[in-house]
Amino acid sequence: MLRTTALRLAGAVLLLCLSFSALAQSNYTQTKYPIVLVHGLLGFDSLGGVYDYFYGIPSELSSGGAKVFTPQVSASNSSTLRGEQLITQLDNLRAVYGYKKFNLIGHSHGGPTIRYVASVRPDLVASVTSLGAPHTGSKVADGVNTLAPPGTLQNKLAAGFINALSTFIALLSSDGHPQDSLAALSSLTTAGSTQFNALHPEGMPTTACGQGAAVVNGIRYYSLGGTSVLTNIFDVSDALLGAGSLFFGSEANDGLVGRCSSHLGVVLRDDYGWNHLDEVNQVLGLRGLFSSSPASVLRTQANRLKLAGL
Repeated sequence: MLRTTALRLAGAVLLLCLSFSALAQSNYTQTKYPIVLVHGLLGFDSLGGVYDYFYGIPSELSSGGAKVFTPQVSASNSSTLRGEQLITQLDNLRAVYGYKKFNLIGHSHGGPTIRYVASVRPDLVASVTSLGAPHTGSKVADGVNTLAPPGTLQNKLAAGFINALSTFIALLSSDGHPQDSLAALSSLTTAGSTQFNALHPEGMPTTACGQGAAVVNGIRYYSLGGTSVLTNIFDVSDALLGAGSLFFGSEANDGLVGRCSSHLGVVLRDDYGWNHLDEVNQVLGLRGLFSSSPASVLRTQANRLKLAGL
């Protein structure tokens, strides 16, 4: 009799613990302000409504209680113009739903894009998290400029091809924003990034490969990045990123962005076993066998924002 009662009591305690655990997981990512995921160069929100740029990540965040938006900005254009496009969409979300601020997460060119918004419209932003973003420029962009200098036939042909590809991506994602690959390339070079940083220095490190201010104008700044390139033999994009890594010499990089260039605000980690596309769970979630899950890492970041009252 006593044994039966003890077993029932143990079962009840276990059930209660499991219930508390499930409840904790259900609101693990429930931030005060919505999370906005902003894509990079040649990016999109969703292709045909069936394939997300941030592959599997919005659902991972929303399953824990977060409100998530994935706006579309120009697939290729300047950081400033992309930032203005994002501001328009954030203002619309504020008007329609009454949100006061947003937690912005930007991948690649999405990093400078969200930094622009935080700089010129701090009233819209609670936090900035950059993911594999070239804050001091990309050596790949510098290399392209060297191989095909502005004004040359090679440069014009490359620009025409990228503009056409950007327009095609925009059509598939039902986006009507203008495309300008030369403006995008200029923004992503070392020279272009230097000019941008002079106008929008918030969160930028003041020492080589250091960390930036954790909070500027009430906005928290964070950054993450990877330093692997060829991570999965089944991922067709690895070859392209492998070619991009040649521009970096011995510098650690993700195939498009150097480790130190990814630094902004509090550097949470800059050497994940990811290449540039692994950072957003592309392609189809293929990555290194023992590498961290990007969806889980961003889920943890959402919880960090939640615990910070954001």
